[in-house]
Amino acid sequence: METAHDRSRLILGDEGLAKLQDAAVMVLGLGGVGSACTETLARGGVGSLILVDRDVVTPSNINRQSLAFQSTVGEPKTEVMARMVADINPACKVTALHAFIDKDRVSEQLGALPRPDYVVDAIDTIAQKLAIAAWCQETNLPLISAMGGANKLDPTRLRFSRIEKTSIDPIARIVRKECRKRGIKNLMVLYSDEQPLEVLGKHEAIDENGFVREGASILGTMSYFPPIMGQMLASRVIRDLVGLGQP
Repeated sequence: METAHDRSRLILGDEGLAKLQDAAVMVLGLGGVGSACTETLARGGVGSLILVDRDVVTPSNINRQSLAFQSTVGEPKTEVMARMVADINPACKVTALHAFIDKDRVSEQLGALPRPDYVVDAIDTIAQKLAIAAWCQETNLPLISAMGGANKLDPTRLRFSRIEKTSIDPIARIVRKECRKRGIKNLMVLYSDEQPLEVLGKHEAIDENGFVREGASILGTMSYFPPIMGQMLASRVIRDLVGLGQP
């Protein structure tokens, strides 16, 4: 009888699928990157997912987020994602936390959740990224972190790299500098070496004091870019879990 994982079995075999079924992956942030990553992990046969996000679905999410539909606007992303995972892979165990990750309480918040075999950082804020990286280093947890995808067009410029070897990406530049200061080493990231585009209407979004006006944004996002990042992150996690990762 046909099953959901028949095509994966042809590549990974029963042993590889069993490793995924026994694995737990924590995804932090369920935006365009994190929701696509989570969906791909569920379709790939990962047995347990730990999902953390504080937001609800908004209309502006619909252009790029796997969980964003007209019918889900206003719902917590963790709840929508948990339903999606159950529909894709009913055997997958989901632990969902609808909460803001406090950079000063990362150990307390994430340490209270089931211990994962792998952590995916798909959040936007640098302070939290650094706190998560420090926590994973301290607790010996494999981590991969998404860098910036805003204001970019070409997904063929995405690269896996240790943070020390990144270039061009503005977020990676800050993270790289802070990792040196904090003793965080060998952080694996997915980043783009494409130069960010100048946003149309940027000048209207900035007030006379140099701040972004309320309700405005200077971060544009293409419909395909964050989902491709999320799927690439999931690909790296799956390959590492089954022993087919890259150095």
